[in-house]
Amino acid sequence: MRETLPRRIGLWTAVAILVGSTIGSGIFRSPAGIAAKLPGPVPMLAVWGMGGLFALCGALSLAEVAGAYPRTGGLYAYIREGWGALPAFLFGWSELVVIRAASLGAVSLTFAAYFLRFLGVDPTQEPYATRVHWIAAVAIALTATFNYVGVRWGALVQNLTTIAKYTGLVVIVLVALAIGLPATGGHFTPATPPGSFSIAPFGLALVGVLWAFDGWADLSFVAGEVKDPRRTLPRALIIGTLAVIVIYLLANVAYLSVMTVDEIAHSPLVAADVASRVIGPAGVLFVATTVMLSTFGTLNGSLLTAPRIFFAMADDGLFFRPVARVHPKFETPYVAIALTAALGIVFVLLRTFEQLADAFVTAIVPFYALGVASIFVLRKRADYDAPYRVPLYPIVPALFVLATVMLLVNATIDPSSRMPTLAVFGIVLVGIPVFFLTVGRRRRAAATEER
Repeated sequence: MRETLPRRIGLWTAVAILVGSTIGSGIFRSPAGIAAKLPGPVPMLAVWGMGGLFALCGALSLAEVAGAYPRTGGLYAYIREGWGALPAFLFGWSELVVIRAASLGAVSLTFAAYFLRFLGVDPTQEPYATRVHWIAAVAIALTATFNYVGVRWGALVQNLTTIAKYTGLVVIVLVALAIGLPATGGHFTPATPPGSFSIAPFGLALVGVLWAFDGWADLSFVAGEVKDPRRTLPRALIIGTLAVIVIYLLANVAYLSVMTVDEIAHSPLVAADVASRVIGPAGVLFVATTVMLSTFGTLNGSLLTAPRIFFAMADDGLFFRPVARVHPKFETPYVAIALTAALGIVFVLLRTFEQLADAFVTAIVPFYALGVASIFVLRKRADYDAPYRVPLYPIVPALFVLATVMLLVNATIDPSSRMPTLAVFGIVLVGIPVFFLTVGRRRRAAATEER
């Protein structure tokens, strides 16, 4: 008998899951790399706007499919419904061997670095440069425990940390605009200095922006536990994504109000530097606390949502059956949660932040495109019943898919990112023979027995 998870997640918890899963380390770490690639105020703000548009098109499209198929596993289920078992398996395979572990590792390392900075030590110097990986591993284990003992505990942590991190970002923006902007006049001119914009660097900068925006689809993974899902899921996806876009754009305006683009490019902890200039040491402490809460909340959100992918795969027979077990007392997919946490801990002990973040974005983007593109297939079905319809169809989902293709082509063509991109694609494609040697073989044997 298939095991099920109870529907306990309401609208505002759903919004908190999306916002909390999205706002993590990206808005605090990505601006430096983006400013280095696009050293002008307008190109820098434009790429953040483009990333927001990209995420919104994806969220609007996924909101329709999520309302029609409010199932545990979300994106995995939409890919399976639209494109079949093999692409769905490849998504789960990629989540297992690259995507989720890399994401957990990158976010937890940021948490650990700011935790050490909060304690007054430099996380880049030994012995703390080594200890930061162990602290990150403990953070993964702790958030996994919250979600192991019940979705209500995970949801409570998510709600509290989401409120704290969003409020913290709003305070940073208000202080920068109220105190920093009058003092500096802002650093918005020249708007587009010579050499500040070209297509290839823009595409690479967009990868960093997409890392910051990632999380808008994570809510779909717990769709099977959302109350009144046909109404709640579309609303939460749209409200949450818009909230993230607004605060990200305001944060970058705030950074430019206090620091030049060149200074931002040389500031890996830009929010802390902005607060230090405007408020002083107390501002640095405030930002460190905000980032700690932000990344801890993102870790919690990831361990609340991602294990449902492996749970759904196992429930469908595309993964080991024990992974679909539901805890008899806590009513959580405890095996899937433990598996996800274990993989994240292994990755965080072996890789750096940059290696983890780049691998994550490259691997996840093609499956976002497949999930969104499933709308074109599903709309042709006679039994397709979506409570919400994406506006400007088919332009909105097509724009998302086209942007994804262009992003991947750019990453493959550019010499600096070609080999890492191809390596990640190679790992994803290894899933094809794995599928035919395991799941495919079992399915063929079952079909033969039925005949």
